[in-house]
Amino acid sequence: MTLNLHLVRYLIAVVDEGHFGRAAERLYISTPSLSQQIRKLERSLGAELLDRTARPVRPTPAGERFLAEARESVSAADRAVAAVNSYRRELAHTLRIGFMTASTGIRTHEILDELRRRVPDVTVQMVELPWSHQTSAVREGQVDAALVRPPFADSTGLRLDVIRHEGRVVALPRTHALADHSVVHLADLDDEIHVTNDDADPVWVRWWACDPRPSGAAVRYGPSVRTMDELLEVVAAGQAVSITGQFVAQSYRNPGVAFVPVDDVPSCPLSLCTRNSDTSTVIAELRRVVAASARTEESRTPAGRS
Repeated sequence: MTLNLHLVRYLIAVVDEGHFGRAAERLYISTPSLSQQIRKLERSLGAELLDRTARPVRPTPAGERFLAEARESVSAADRAVAAVNSYRRELAHTLRIGFMTASTGIRTHEILDELRRRVPDVTVQMVELPWSHQTSAVREGQVDAALVRPPFADSTGLRLDVIRHEGRVVALPRTHALADHSVVHLADLDDEIHVTNDDADPVWVRWWACDPRPSGAAVRYGPSVRTMDELLEVVAAGQAVSITGQFVAQSYRNPGVAFVPVDDVPSCPLSLCTRNSDTSTVIAELRRVVAASARTEESRTPAGRS
């Protein structure tokens, strides 16, 4: 039989979500249609792949065996498509760079200006990415590179080159007791509810919330947000606080939000993410420009500070 990878992606989505309805929303199809497609895959294989009576929905023993190999097949197909897309863009001299909200700035602009000086015929296209697609967009070839803020649970096949480190701040409601402080300590935030993002890498979410805490306090999570504007509105409404990067305080303004430095947490790195397998001339030059910029940034930073 010929395996339909489209149907395999549907199955993976249901298993990952543990729910047909949520998987259907993620795939932009109706729940009945998704169920029919999974049944079609099961009929073609001659085995039931999902235990539909379980909550959450989980794979059957046959499904477990199938998924172990099927996920690799899907990944291989994604890599094959990414390789062709990368080649096509290289021929067209177009470099697609993904970025998250507020991840660009003066230093980033300087890097791109230097790249254009070194590769005059390159066309740079900036693509805004959802927080949950920082690395997957690179791995799947949707973009050639991305400006990301690690850590990530899975960086397989990816290369991360640090551009600079930035301090972290906490976004607080303007009426919060700590809002007028010049600095706060992490322990000051132990009793606060923190924003989360249900779609993003859990490792990434916990790192930004400084979870686990040195004090042993359990971090409590509240509303899920998908964009920086949503985050700031939730904070301004007093529903939660958020530890974020200093870049946000420099790029965003909300009359209901105060940004206060957190002095005892690691700085956040802004990194260039590319595929390890990408050896194109433009990417190689971009990596060299980033390395030079990082050295310059390091020389400007006083010893002992990040």
